Amino acid sequence: MKKPAKVKVSEILRILEKAYPRSRTSLQYKNPLQILIATILSAQCTDAKVNEITPSLFKKYPKVKDFAEAEREELEHEIHSTGFYRNKTKSILGAANKIVKDFNGYVPDSMKDLLTLPGVARKTANIVLSSGYGKSEGIAVDTHVKRISGRLGFSSEKDPDKIEQDLLTIIPKKDWLDFNYILVNHGRMICQARKPRCAECPVKHLCPSSNPLHQLLDDI
Repeated sequence: MKKPAKVKVSEILRILEKAYPRSRTSLQYKNPLQILIATILSAQCTDAKVNEITPSLFKKYPKVKDFAEAEREELEHEIHSTGFYRNKTKSILGAANKIVKDFNGYVPDSMKDLLTLPGVARKTANIVLSSGYGKSEGIAVDTHVKRISGRLGFSSEKDPDKIEQDLLTIIPKKDWLDFNYILVNHGRMICQARKPRCAECPVKHLCPSSNPLHQLLDDI
């Protein structure tokens, strides 16, 4: 794929940053452990649903040791409404035990170490780093980033890791920290999956997909 001109990328970023200032995750959390757990729970689930259960969950399990010692069936019941609860419980218990055993009870603050945790891939690691530690070692590629990056011509890849690598070559590092959150907001408000509101889009004049034919093909 021919990479978009840097001027175009820069202009799109400038417009979207102005449209969605101070963009941050809508997941509710107070520390790196909580954003790790919330992000695991958010897979195939809305942030709103996750936010419904995490206040009581974090009150019951305030420390990583509490999660590590949680009863599997009890935790499954507590997170059941987020879907895929068995796999998520396995990931939470595995990650918590790994943190206790290998990281002295502290959630790692590097991509290398986060990726050693069960159930943690680059997307989750990037969110923990950016939201929990204010660090950027990459760009989290969720469904919104994947969809919008394709529509804007930032990447023609389908695999999230490959999309991230494309993005890292065209998005200035100073913007890595906020890029995911900006695109998530844009995806929720304007560039929606089934019916993108192109007429209201602030970057429609720079978007190669802002015509009916592209929209039709995108939905197939």
